[in-house]
Amino acid sequence: MTNVLILCTGNSCRSQMAEGYLRHFTGNKINIYSAGIETHGVNPRAIEIMRRDGIDISKQTSNNVSEYSSIPFDFVITVCDNARENCPWFSSKAIKLHQNFPDPAKASGSEEEITESFDAVRDMIKQYITKFVQQYLSGLR
Repeated sequence: MTNVLILCTGNSCRSQMAEGYLRHFTGNKINIYSAGIETHGVNPRAIEIMRRDGIDISKQTSNNVSEYSSIPFDFVITVCDNARENCPWFSSKAIKLHQNFPDPAKASGSEEEITESFDAVRDMIKQYITKFVQQYLSGLR
């Protein structure tokens, strides 16, 4: 079975959203892991913003990348520059992909402005994961 790791700084927003969409688009046809260089817990705003798009990530957990050091990944996707720069070496044939998304947890302003930031990042991640599935995993459907 295909193993995919989505890696971010704190495994709280961007990687969690990407994991949610990847699970939604592929079902149980691949093994999906998300992790961070650190663990910050799943951000409640990320849970809510995904719920509004019909994806439940409330049961996902925030994990440290070191927990997965023995898994032979086929793909490692970094979703922020910090994770890319600090990504540990994996002794696998993993295809490494990178897309830097803004961190919605750092958004400031009114509640409406913060929500708009989360919405925008969620939509960027959804588009990226859709293309990833089409390009690399289309044979699973």
